Amino acid sequence: MISRIDLRGDTLPEGGALRDLLPRAEFDVEAALEKVRPICEDVHHRGTAALIDYAQKFDGVTLAQVRVPVEAIDTALEQLDPAVRAALEESIRRARIVHRGQRRTEHAIQVVPGGTVTEKWVPVERVGLYAPGGRSVYPSSVVMNVVPAQEAGVESIALASPPQAEFGGLPHPTILAACALLGVYEVYAAGGAQAVAMFAYGTTGPDGCPAANMVTGPGNIWVAAAKRYFTGKIGIDTEAGPTEIAVLADSTADPVHVAADLISQAEHDPLAAAVLVTDSAELAAAVEKELEPQVAATKHVEDRIKPALAGRQSAIVLVDSLEDGLKVVDAYGAEHLEIQTADAAAWAARVRNAGAIFVGPWSPVSLGDYCAGSNHVLPTGGCACHSSGLSVQSFLRGIHIVDYTRDALAEVTHHVVTLAEAEDLPAHGAALKARFGWKVPQA
Repeated sequence: MISRIDLRGDTLPEGGALRDLLPRAEFDVEAALEKVRPICEDVHHRGTAALIDYAQKFDGVTLAQVRVPVEAIDTALEQLDPAVRAALEESIRRARIVHRGQRRTEHAIQVVPGGTVTEKWVPVERVGLYAPGGRSVYPSSVVMNVVPAQEAGVESIALASPPQAEFGGLPHPTILAACALLGVYEVYAAGGAQAVAMFAYGTTGPDGCPAANMVTGPGNIWVAAAKRYFTGKIGIDTEAGPTEIAVLADSTADPVHVAADLISQAEHDPLAAAVLVTDSAELAAAVEKELEPQVAATKHVEDRIKPALAGRQSAIVLVDSLEDGLKVVDAYGAEHLEIQTADAAAWAARVRNAGAIFVGPWSPVSLGDYCAGSNHVLPTGGCACHSSGLSVQSFLRGIHIVDYTRDALAEVTHHVVTLAEAEDLPAHGAALKARFGWKVPQA
């Protein structure tokens, strides 16, 4: 059901050589880019009419309008299962606690007497948030996108989610209900690359969507490709690929827990990655044995879980020691990394590359997906070595405010002039000389 990679017995290679030995899903955004390019440009030129055509082509629905009526959003909340509503409200409450604590404040630094640099944090003006609606529907992703944007102080928030034939061309009602709970009433029935293009270019008319400064949210490869297409025109969070879990475990780990957690990510998608890294051959064998009955007892077995576990992106990786295991998980840079070892907190503290780290047997990834308070929009495909998950900071821009007095400028002018001339940019130095009668003040 799941393959093995045995890295025992030899010294582990470094860097890219080690990464090349590890399982990873094929996710060719560059190839998809050429397919989404004409879709994006069609939305640019035809606007709402193009969105309606693509809803018919890709989603099998005929839309009268793209923007979701406010009444439909309120109705979705009224009809929401009370238990689901309570769970979403608790997820929102915990997410607000965590993300409110991330808000940065203005900080002034006196560089020299009379010279200060202040860094202030300003939210982007408008964001477009994407909530997937393909194989599964993710109201939790609405929470994870909206809450940090709101806590950052973003004034204009719009959300797009694919239209659903089952619900008369509206996004899934649970998505709409989550929007209502969060106070987001600008919602569009648009999916895929065309939704990203709608936010990037904006559309006009009574059903139009003003352009956004930034687009965030997980999606399929077409969403990721559209984000790449618009990088530079708009801000993006990340090119999210298939979801991943890596578990670093030793002989103290419970194979029932480990198997359940691997399956929990495999049920997302046939390209989902489930990786166990362990120095215990006994645990590896026990997890392999445990996978069989747990997979048989759940849903989505043939279309998602079995192909995900059997795919090249999933494996049990055997290592000689937890020290080697730490090197492996750092090279892998998992979206979600569980540490199920003795003294798990100490091992977790040494991890450098992961989207989020889950410490010990009582902090499973599923908790983070919904109610830990952390954000589940995380870097995939090894991008955790250079990127972070979605947070309040994602929606803030740091702006430096430079305020020098005449004396403070005079003190440093000779250095500025020297550096400007060393770079053959004499006008840079002249801009300071002009303030002092074209003479360089004495230091």
